[in-house]
Amino acid sequence: MIDIREIQETVAMIHEENLDIRTITMGISLFDCQSDDICRLCERIYDKITKSAEHLTEVSSALERRYGIPIINSRVSVTPISYMAGGIRSEDDCVKLAKTLDRAADALGINFIGGYSALVQKGATDSALLLIKSIPYALSETSLVCSSVNVASTKAGINMDAVREMGNIIKKTAYLTRDSGSIGCAKLVVFSNVPEDNPFMAGAFHGAGEAERVINVGVSGPGVVAAAVKRAGDVDMTEIAETIKRTAFKITRVGQLVATEASKLLGVPFGIVDLSLAPTPAVGDSVAHILEEIGLEVCGAHGTTACLALLNDAVKKGGVMASSHVGGLSGAFIPVSEDAGMIDAAASGALTIEKLEAMTAVCSVGLDMIAVPGDTPSEVISGVIADEMAIGVVNSKTTAVRLIPAYGKNVGDEVSFGGLLGKAPVMKLNTASPSKFINRGGRIPAPIQSLKN
Repeated sequence: MIDIREIQETVAMIHEENLDIRTITMGISLFDCQSDDICRLCERIYDKITKSAEHLTEVSSALERRYGIPIINSRVSVTPISYMAGGIRSEDDCVKLAKTLDRAADALGINFIGGYSALVQKGATDSALLLIKSIPYALSETSLVCSSVNVASTKAGINMDAVREMGNIIKKTAYLTRDSGSIGCAKLVVFSNVPEDNPFMAGAFHGAGEAERVINVGVSGPGVVAAAVKRAGDVDMTEIAETIKRTAFKITRVGQLVATEASKLLGVPFGIVDLSLAPTPAVGDSVAHILEEIGLEVCGAHGTTACLALLNDAVKKGGVMASSHVGGLSGAFIPVSEDAGMIDAAASGALTIEKLEAMTAVCSVGLDMIAVPGDTPSEVISGVIADEMAIGVVNSKTTAVRLIPAYGKNVGDEVSFGGLLGKAPVMKLNTASPSKFINRGGRIPAPIQSLKN
């Protein structure tokens, strides 16, 4: 029996606490599009995407009207483009494929398409190398395409050749999109232990073990959790954790409902619900403010990592009780430019890169949407990536880096991207050179805990 109080709570979550379905993402396999001819490959990919997802935005709008739950984005993720080896013979071929994805996304009316991706944690195929080198051009010549590269895993270790190359790629992408705040870097993420069912951009792609098509839903509600913690009042940490778990359960049930209905209406299997506290620049929709509600004067103070660990764990526990298919990233995101509280903490100096790095050991993603000076050397960027990958590899968790070396900007300046991407204060990096370390190349071996067979 449905309790009227539960209905009232959900209505309040939507109208007063910024609860939303952040994205309905359709994953689409492109393996049956293979062709040795690049033009034919592009044609097949365009046709497969537009036919598979032709009703996606229509269904999203219908569900939003039916349930009164805001559905912010409709998105598509595809098989990593580097797997389409038959038709890829040059960087230009890769860019043609990126433009095909962009054209398909525009035709569908979605806001992003993910899968311009390569997985090179142990080594790179020729097509993966070509795709990686093409990323700056692909992201500067498209609007809706998102790119990701997985350079490390607990099973394989860290591919330092790829880490070195990604420092160069990020710098080049920043330069080629310099007239728009180096926004290309906001659509590029470097991963360790990348999940293959993640509905959130920029890291979404359709993994090799997935079905032909699948529906994944991402739910977000930092404001709901912050309000619940505030209502809990002066209680101990066990009760705070229980409060967050109960709240996460309710949020996930909303996602489960939408995912199930979208699956039925589209005739596509339901994949996972990703319960990620993905913030926005809107007031009352901040992960940082949750941490401050728990008891910090400001996010970044000593104790921040412990608060975040509690939050992330409680969110996951609540989520898995609400749905049998929780996946993706699921937990708390800490993107600086997309979180009003993080923006304020970084601008005041309370939140530093080093503190953010410590926080990534216990949260769901990593160093996310962080603006740094445009003249940062590529080796320093690679050093940041290497450190973050090490945290993921050793702790058997997903970590990621989405750094934006904002061209022409210095520490203390601000770069604005608009919309959900928000704005970011340019943060200080330690510029002591890791050049010799980065240029050694090779592979940092997998840790001993990887031997679990």
